[in-house]
Amino acid sequence: MNNAIPFVENQQFVVVVPAAGVGKRMLASCPKQYLTINEQTILSHTIKRLLSHKNIAKVIVAISDDDGYFVKTALSDNPNIIKVSGGEERVDSVLSGLQAIDELDWVLVHDAARPCITHDDIDKLILQCLEHNTGGILAAPVVDTMKRASSNDSGQAGVDKTIDRSSLWHAFTPQMFKAQELKEAIIQAKEKGLVITDEASAIEFVGLPCLLIPGRRDNIKITRPEDLILASFYLNQQKIEHEKDKKCV
Repeated sequence: MNNAIPFVENQQFVVVVPAAGVGKRMLASCPKQYLTINEQTILSHTIKRLLSHKNIAKVIVAISDDDGYFVKTALSDNPNIIKVSGGEERVDSVLSGLQAIDELDWVLVHDAARPCITHDDIDKLILQCLEHNTGGILAAPVVDTMKRASSNDSGQAGVDKTIDRSSLWHAFTPQMFKAQELKEAIIQAKEKGLVITDEASAIEFVGLPCLLIPGRRDNIKITRPEDLILASFYLNQQKIEHEKDKKCV
């Protein structure tokens, strides 16, 4: 986690973190963002990692109105965290966060369940978006063979065909866009009934460009129970990397 990029040294940004989901695939008794790794909730890991970046001033977290967990965390007393009402879908939570920051030029959006994001990747995202004056996302080229699924009469999935992976990328977060453009793109996409799985899909819908910025593959999204073990490993490894970097300075 290196120092912030020189020419954005004094620029400050806000990150919207949609955190109103329940994470059904985790098969847990509480929303996945409140499961713990190393005695801290996933949401705490994520937001602390964001706020420890030199260029991030505030985090806007969108949580469900009936969320009884957030208030029990130390996050609820942090003046740099702004809480807004989350929506039924992820995109509704993002829009709720965007409506709280009308006067900002740029905004980042990051998944609550991606606690392993590094400062280096945030640096790259900010730098390239500002250099090109264009929004962008962290992503990684697909390395696995990709199959399109089909189903038979019994509902069992099968292989329809193999998909050329040469132009396919895994989309990560944070994703960074001009705040007003993103808000307008989401509103237009929702009006047309488009399924918006990330911010870039709304930007694509209105025909605006979006950069693909290579990011680290340890920036995983915790989705299934086994991801907790992997995220714990990555967080510990990143801590070791960080300590080594400090010794070299």
